[in-house]
Amino acid sequence: MLKFIFWTLLAINAVLFAYGQGMLGNFRENEREPGRMRNQLATENIKLVAARPLPSPDTEAAAEPEPVVAPPTPVLVMTKPAAAVPAPAEPKPEPKPEPKPDLVACTLVGNFAPPEARRFEAMLSPLALGQRQTRENVAVPEVTSHIVFIPSPGSKEAADRKAAELKELGITSYFIMNDNSPMKYAISLGVFKSETSAQTLLATLTKQGVVGAKVAGRTSQATKMAYRFRALEPAAKAKVDAIVARFPDQESRSCK
Repeated sequence: MLKFIFWTLLAINAVLFAYGQGMLGNFRENEREPGRMRNQLATENIKLVAARPLPSPDTEAAAEPEPVVAPPTPVLVMTKPAAAVPAPAEPKPEPKPEPKPDLVACTLVGNFAPPEARRFEAMLSPLALGQRQTRENVAVPEVTSHIVFIPSPGSKEAADRKAAELKELGITSYFIMNDNSPMKYAISLGVFKSETSAQTLLATLTKQGVVGAKVAGRTSQATKMAYRFRALEPAAKAKVDAIVARFPDQESRSCK
């Protein structure tokens, strides 16, 4: 039995070997390989060559031609002309400060009686001088009356003798002054509010023969109002002066 199996397998292998060599022909076309070779056209031009070994991947990569890269197409780019850089401006010189006007340090105006003071202040009001204008009360000697008199002879006895002479001339209106003043023992012949009235009496007494009589003003301390102006600009000072000029009896003077 084993021999049978052995010879059977051997026969099958022999058949397969013969088929592989083409000795049994092609079952599909029923021809052998040599016959197919004879049917080829121009077989004389066919040459059998030895098969070349397959190149390794590294060899293929080395043999693979580099791709041809086309040169870049030039692109025309329109650019704006560069703006001219302006030259640095020269620094402007710093403006010099305007000189400040000289200020009038202090001016004192007048000795105003109350009615005149009110008028003066009303005229100053539009100037809005604020604290630069102040008012103060001042005591000033003021002529309040005028006296017709014979100066003091220096003693009471001499004054009595002069009074007796006046009686002989018919003058009875007189008075010997006994107060402690520079006019002590002077003989008063009359006191008047106005100087004109006093001068009229003096002229009359002179005609009557009175010798040495005089007219003098009698003063007393009166409270007046003065105005002090400080730190006035020339323009403001000129406006104040224009107002003061409307009061001819008043004067401006410097002060501290």
